[in-house]
Amino acid sequence: MNSESISVSWFSAGVSSAVATKLALQNNDLKIIYIDIDDQHEDSIRFIRDCEKWLGQSIEILKSKYKSVDNVCKTFQFINSAYGAKCTSILKKRVRQEWEIQNKPITYIWGMDCSKREKMRSARLIESMPEFKHRFPLIEKNLSKEDAHGILKKAGIKRPKMYELGYPNNNCVGCIKGGIGYWNKIRKDFPEVFKQRAEMERKIGYSCIKGVFLDELDELRGRDLKIICDDCNIFCQLTKLTKEDTDD
Repeated sequence: MNSESISVSWFSAGVSSAVATKLALQNNDLKIIYIDIDDQHEDSIRFIRDCEKWLGQSIEILKSKYKSVDNVCKTFQFINSAYGAKCTSILKKRVRQEWEIQNKPITYIWGMDCSKREKMRSARLIESMPEFKHRFPLIEKNLSKEDAHGILKKAGIKRPKMYELGYPNNNCVGCIKGGIGYWNKIRKDFPEVFKQRAEMERKIGYSCIKGVFLDELDELRGRDLKIICDDCNIFCQLTKLTKEDTDD
């Protein structure tokens, strides 16, 4: 076991995670780790490589032996519940926990932004993982999700394809935690993924969305997803990041 303190950013291949990592790297040594899942959009790897150049550091890639959402759900005959999704537990959390066994004590860098919802998430995370130290660079700098997108744009890095398609996060394609509006958009953008998830539901006998199977979902139901603006306000650019943070 490593006796020295390690600072780690669990890089999600999302915009907020990338900017939080950049902020945390300033004058600090930091290990950056990405957990790959087969269901991640293929453009995520391109984004990771672009970020490596921007961050000036390589990103280590780990992967579960189960590899995909479909494999996890079928293996464990479970999709999700009020306590979370099985794929998150197996494909991400378990991989992280296996790494932690050999690498304590640890300070974690997280990409939560300054919104009320994200601040609540950060507080719950601290409560659930008291054995580790935690930092939230976006909250520390009072940066919103929109600010993070603007910062990345200013740095000249093209954000992952899922954002360009109108999704609010760069999650797996066909995330089983998605709502009605999300799934009707997946139906249009990724029909094969929608079909695969619908078939998986029937085989397991449980649905991703409470009360309705995907193959019964009304195509007109659900709200449109909120597209994240990639414009950063001038105040953010001038005062919330140092020159070194944006000039690489």
